[in-house]
Amino acid sequence: MSKILPTIYLARHGETAWSLSGQHTGLTDLPLTERGEQNARRLGERLAGLAFAKVFTSPLQRAAHTCELAGFGAAAETDHELVEWNYGKYEGLRTVEIHAKSPDWQLFRDGCPGGEAPDQISARADRVLSRLRAIHGDGLVFSSGHFLRVLAARWLGLEPAAAQFLALSTASLSALGYENNLSQPVIWLWNDIRHVND
Repeated sequence: MSKILPTIYLARHGETAWSLSGQHTGLTDLPLTERGEQNARRLGERLAGLAFAKVFTSPLQRAAHTCELAGFGAAAETDHELVEWNYGKYEGLRTVEIHAKSPDWQLFRDGCPGGEAPDQISARADRVLSRLRAIHGDGLVFSSGHFLRVLAARWLGLEPAAAQFLALSTASLSALGYENNLSQPVIWLWNDIRHVND
């Protein structure tokens, strides 16, 4: 990774009961499991030695607590636009349950009835990216899986539908940056979970 051009690190929250069961967890404010807490601490160990000009976290407890356990709670600013996708009527459902009624449904293409559409979450991600690109130095973001996937797609200038190709595990670390200059955004690291307990 470049030592001159800034890097934005993305940390997905640790495991929750619903991430374990595969239920869509948008705005439901679930706590971390015990393993989720352990992996949040290990994420902090993975980040040891890195310095950040700014740290941001979603207000949802699964991200905010991951941020705290990783050792960045005191430095973090809460950003309400970092919350997970609003799944509306699909909140708490597993994909297989949604497909039983809507077999062709795809989150990143269709969004959620009563929740956010792809263009809405894309616009939210773009607003977050504007703030991140204004940082002088490296940044660190704690948020949720589907939102971070859209954020990465938008970083590259891709439509939100491209996020379907960017799987993201709990307590993972990813890094967005630039290759040669600020007009060449790239993904330097994606879904690193080597620090996570199995």
